[in-house]
Amino acid sequence: MYAMSRPEDDGWEAYRSELEAAERKVAGEIQPGARALVVAILVFVLLVSLILPHAGGARGVDVLIGDNKAIGVGIAVPSRLFSWFALVFGVGFSMLALTTRRWVLAWIALAGSALASALGLLAVWSRQTAVHGHPGPGIGLLLGWLAVILLTFHWARVVWTRTAVQLAAEQQRRIAAAESQSRTLLEDVDHREGQQPPA
Repeated sequence: MYAMSRPEDDGWEAYRSELEAAERKVAGEIQPGARALVVAILVFVLLVSLILPHAGGARGVDVLIGDNKAIGVGIAVPSRLFSWFALVFGVGFSMLALTTRRWVLAWIALAGSALASALGLLAVWSRQTAVHGHPGPGIGLLLGWLAVILLTFHWARVVWTRTAVQLAAEQQRRIAAAESQSRTLLEDVDHREGQQPPA
């Protein structure tokens, strides 16, 4: 004789699937809290650094587009790469991650900001070792580099901080997955029908 499933079981399964979908959604989100304000301020500082001089009379915007001012003061490739990475990852992905609260975007902002920090070091070093007659690093380059380093630190803290709800949901999913893998096919069928498996 075949056991029929009760309507309550179908309702519970639908509820459980909705609950699991909500848990997955929460696990993919970040909760920056007060760090969101700090990150927003650092993004603003980074934008301001792009209008300040990076070397001599060349502003950060000039370095980005590579115009005659930037070429005239001997802007090297590390400075251009730093400016682009700071703009794309430090400003662009940081703002996307703050507005959408997506964990993946926060990770991209972290990785790009970390690379921009290293490129900032090379940019400052290349300005300090520039050929005689070319200016050293300007206030915009130094301020932008500091802002990117601080952005990297704060994104690392946001990405690695998980809320208690997220950790509990992940642990519950692991336990359920381990239980479902440890049951045999007959035990699973008996469990669904509400019967105990034979000993």
